Parts: sequence; C-alpha cells; structure tokens
Amino acid sequence: MAADTDIRVGVLALQGDVSEHVRAFEQALSARIGEHHPVVPVRRPMEIEGLDALAIPGGESTTITRLIEKNGLRRPLARFPGGIFATCAGMVLLATAVDDPRVEPLGLVDMRVVRNAFGRQHESFEADIAIEGLDSPFHAVFIRAPVAELVGTGAEILARLNIGAVAVRQSLHLALSFHPELGQDLRLHELFLERL
Repeated sequence: MAADTDIRVGVLALQGDVSEHVRAFEQALSARIGEHHPVVPVRRPMEIEGLDALAIPGGESTTITRLIEKNGLRRPLARFPGGIFATCAGMVLLATAVDDPRVEPLGLVDMRVVRNAFGRQHESFEADIAIEGLDSPFHAVFIRAPVAELVGTGAEILARLNIGAVAVRQSLHLALSFHPELGQDLRLHELFLERL
C-alpha cells in the first residue's frame, strides 16, 4: 500500500473520457492529500510501471480491445498489481466473460457483462442510485451502459438496477457501468483510493 503522497494514478488514454478521468482523480487526490497530484495518461506498456492505480474510461469496447492489442497493453493490464477503476466500456474489459465475441476481456473481475444492456445511445439516462459504502444516493449517468448479469463469488455487488449489477468490486478493482467522471461527486473515486 502506497502512502497517500506516493499514490501514482494513470488513465488509459486510448479512447473515451480521458481528460475527465484525469481531472476527477486529480481533484480526488488533491482533496485527500491537500496538494496537487498529477495523474498521467497511459498509452504504452512502459507507462504502467510504477502506478498504484489505473482508470479505464468508457468508449467503444471493441475499439478499445483492438487498441489494447495494437499498443501491446494486454499482458501489462492483465498483470497490473494495482487497482483498476473502470467505467462503462472499462467495466466490459475487466470482466471474465462478455456477450460479444469481438471483445476479449482482461478477466480481472469475476462477472459476465452484457454490452449496451439498456439499449442504444438515445436510451441513455441518469438516475440516483444507492451504492454500498456511500451514505446517500449517487447521481449516475448511463450512456449505452453495460450491466453485469452474473457476478461470481469472488466479486461484490455494490449497486444494482432491475436488469443487473451496475457497480462491482473485486480486490482493488472497481467496475462501474456508468460515468462518475462526468459529474462533480468524487465519492466513488475516494472510495476506490481508500483501498489502495
């Protein structure tokens, strides 16, 4: 476990809300340690070394899968010893199984994920949801969101909606089907950092 001032966080910068994740984690780290703490974009395997945590943003999971392969990141990501904070397509990539054969997940969280479980872009929505570990509901933004339809015994469901789990934690990893980086509520980033 790293001391607070030594925590190094990166954001997988292949596609998606990279700058929003950088901003959110910089704010969460600043609130935690009282000073600015840079968060680094990650595009190559060597940039993962020495990190304590990594965010995998949303985007298009089949495209991110191809870019992970193209940039030689599959093995470094699958063997990453720190915590991974994954949103939307990131949740798909952390799974052990996915409903789409074009996506080869990293197998880091014991769950089966369905891509676009709520429908297409025009069926995106926002909702206040109860999340275990938070004292009040979290305003969540769902954009072509996945859900975990099956969660294994090694993982813990922190939040669910009627069609499946939307927040799942296993070990240091936190997988979310929504986009907390799009709001100002940093409680999930803080919850994640507390376990590092």
